[in-house]
Amino acid sequence: MFIRNLVEWYDWFAYATFSIYFASVFFPEGDQTAQLLSTAVVFAVGFFMRPLGGWLLGAYADRFGRRSALTLSVTLMSAGSLTIAFAPGHDAIGLWAPALLVLARLAQGLSVGGEFGSSASYLSEVAPAGRRGFYSSFQYVSIVLGQLAALLVAIVLQNVLTEDQLHGWGWRIPFVIGAVAGLVVMYLRRTMEESEHFEQERARTAAQRPEERERKGLVALFAEYPRQLLAVFGLAIGGTVAFYTYTTYLQKYLVNTAGIPKATVTLIGFAALFVYMLMQPAVGALSDRIGRRPVMFAFSGGCMLLTVPLMTLLGRTSSPWIAFLLMVVALTFVTGYSALAAIIKAEMFPTKVRALGVGLPHALVTATFGGLTEPIALALKDAGQENLFFWYVTGCVGLTFLATLLVREPSRDSQLDTADAPLAPQRPKTAPLV
Repeated sequence: MFIRNLVEWYDWFAYATFSIYFASVFFPEGDQTAQLLSTAVVFAVGFFMRPLGGWLLGAYADRFGRRSALTLSVTLMSAGSLTIAFAPGHDAIGLWAPALLVLARLAQGLSVGGEFGSSASYLSEVAPAGRRGFYSSFQYVSIVLGQLAALLVAIVLQNVLTEDQLHGWGWRIPFVIGAVAGLVVMYLRRTMEESEHFEQERARTAAQRPEERERKGLVALFAEYPRQLLAVFGLAIGGTVAFYTYTTYLQKYLVNTAGIPKATVTLIGFAALFVYMLMQPAVGALSDRIGRRPVMFAFSGGCMLLTVPLMTLLGRTSSPWIAFLLMVVALTFVTGYSALAAIIKAEMFPTKVRALGVGLPHALVTATFGGLTEPIALALKDAGQENLFFWYVTGCVGLTFLATLLVREPSRDSQLDTADAPLAPQRPKTAPLV
């Protein structure tokens, strides 16, 4: 499961990592900021497909199984990478070049939209009681390791190819790697075991008489779990914006604002993300001991206080070491969200709607907030108001702080489907939400 997620997220982040090299191939007009803004908009287009992926693949996973949904998602991701790898540039086919780029990102956005909910459901369902935070933290370990893999490929290519070669054709190599690896993962996912929780739910549903059948899908989700959906939306907003600010966008920020060379920024990002990845299981295990709320409050409270000063200092430094240390500080707080992002949401829903309940609202948030993080940041820079972006991030994290107030801790040893829904406050003597 871990390797499979890694490859899929490598494909997703390869676009963000190498966009500084192929921006001029698909969008030749304008200065560097304008070209990066164009590729960032296409990056956002992929995000807008994520709600559709969260809905379709989430419902598919709840009906046909986590394994089937995860196999389908990696197939879509590989197809997108293959398209980007062999797409001709603007000089060869004109406007068809950016059109192919958009088409590829649409397929990848559909894939990632369904990936999160299915993976979060699977990890939470195979984890033993009392260790679900630790197990589910590997969701973001695979996400970050996928990003590190993309950065490692960039480091290797930067050292074996010239700048002109990277801009000319070298940027296509990582997408070929992603497409080939995706074919291997597609085979591996066909051999993975289905979660016991899903098998039990399928058997329970099959044993029901027609008049006993429960509602499922979107109807059940919106009718029976509206408060859970609201909580997931709130939790995801600040975490998603902070994650994309301090991972994908920060590398462009260090190049475009701080003026640090691209190759140096790649090394800074790789080292900081490696430290960030190692923190995920530790923080996930910590949440199993002290609860989800304290860890989530540490993330939201810390980022609310530190985002403006950290981003200001990062934009003014020319020292790679200072940039690295500041990036690690920021990512340390972001770990409080990412290590819990899967489990704190999965614990709110029963098996029958878990993948859809986690995947759909998460995908909607990443589409509207995560996908627009870079375009908003670059547009404000282009308008000479870059500091307003720092306050935007702070405000989004504040929404997560408020949503955390709704979270109620489940019993440490409770079963996933029998635990009281982790929402607060709750009236006494009422049926649990889950």
